[in-house]
Amino acid sequence: MTPQSKTKILILGGGFGGLYTALELERLLDKDRSIEITLVNRENFFLFTPMLHEVAASDLDITTIVNPIRKMLRQTNFFDGEVSSIDLIKKRVIVSHGIDTSHPHELDYDHLVLALGSVTNFYGIPGLEERALTMKSLADAVYLRNRLIEHLEEADFECSRTVRQPLLTFVVAGGGFAGVETAAAINDFLREALKFYPNLTAEMLRVVLVEATWAILPELGPELGDYAQKKLAGRGIEFRLNTKVEGLSERGVKLSNAETLPTKTLIWTAGTAPNPLLEPLTCTKERGRIAVNEFLEVPGWPGVWALGDCASIPDEKTGRPYPPTAQHALRQGRVLGQNIAAAIKGGAKKPFVFSIIGQLAAIGRRTGVAKILGFKFSGFVAWWLWRTIYLSKLPRIEKKLRVTLDWTLDLVFSKNLVQFMPLRSPVQSAAKLDVSSPLPTVEAAVPEIRAQ
Repeated sequence: MTPQSKTKILILGGGFGGLYTALELERLLDKDRSIEITLVNRENFFLFTPMLHEVAASDLDITTIVNPIRKMLRQTNFFDGEVSSIDLIKKRVIVSHGIDTSHPHELDYDHLVLALGSVTNFYGIPGLEERALTMKSLADAVYLRNRLIEHLEEADFECSRTVRQPLLTFVVAGGGFAGVETAAAINDFLREALKFYPNLTAEMLRVVLVEATWAILPELGPELGDYAQKKLAGRGIEFRLNTKVEGLSERGVKLSNAETLPTKTLIWTAGTAPNPLLEPLTCTKERGRIAVNEFLEVPGWPGVWALGDCASIPDEKTGRPYPPTAQHALRQGRVLGQNIAAAIKGGAKKPFVFSIIGQLAAIGRRTGVAKILGFKFSGFVAWWLWRTIYLSKLPRIEKKLRVTLDWTLDLVFSKNLVQFMPLRSPVQSAAKLDVSSPLPTVEAAVPEIRAQ
């Protein structure tokens, strides 16, 4: 079998959708040498995003929630690179890679899977893109953790109240799952850390959650949303509901209620947008997402498939597209793997049909909220369910054991307050001996993270 005669499947994106498509294809096309599967991702690891806030709050080690893609996929070719362009007519994708000198590669395909996910949407709000922090990647979580510790260190010896207060005010924009879990996690982290900073008090610390609607966690309903808000308010978190962020500057966060919160840290979790790589594609889109049929095929483009955050997939029960969540993308990947195998080998395709089993949120201090199969849980039981369910979903036994160990140690020891500084070459390390050289700023203190 020559390489030219192989059926080539090209998967763009290594998130839940792309990875589980590849895993399903490997299971169904086991050692079929007539088929070549390639997965392209900009990092060499799969990130388990539901636990991302625990990395930011030092509950988990930074490599605990990532899995090397090469260890998970044994028959798939992995390309560590950045997608530059997609040509649906010529059936080719341009991918670039390289650290010092990036150079392009041309990959052709017979079947293309678009699993490129989404990007942060700043809605054109002044100052946000330049100054706000986000929570979509592992580097984001590490950067936020560094920022929290850096501000505690600086504020501890700051005499001026006008300078100290913005350092100790942390604003989270977005009252959905990502925003609430992030606010709860960093609030616990900061308040626990205060005992190691003798010049700081709990009264100096402010964590503020801003939400554009009247309630947080609307997906769980008003009862659980109210419970979560009351619990978090009792722990010192402030809320600005029915309020929008209108700008971010050196002075702080400008809100729609005419208030300005003096802060150096705004964490933006309030919106996503389709990946910009989809914009030039001439296939049908709905609000920027690729429109697909119930089989996850892109109509009018044979051999092109899409899923996850970058696809608009019709839900016949509701008449609306399925929500872009991890539990949907994971199951879409499995269905898509079966449909691609059916398209190649022959057989009936399977429509994607899925009803949400449950939704959970951890709100700190061993409490949570959950709605599973219509039943509502709150408090310790919901927190235990959150940890149990997500631990079971985390790939590979090695990572499950590491997370379990970290959680166990967290019950006994205080959270780690060490900053992760940038990786250095031997030449850079030797340069540290020169005391005239400036220290790296916290903005640069994000290490290059590669899966181990």
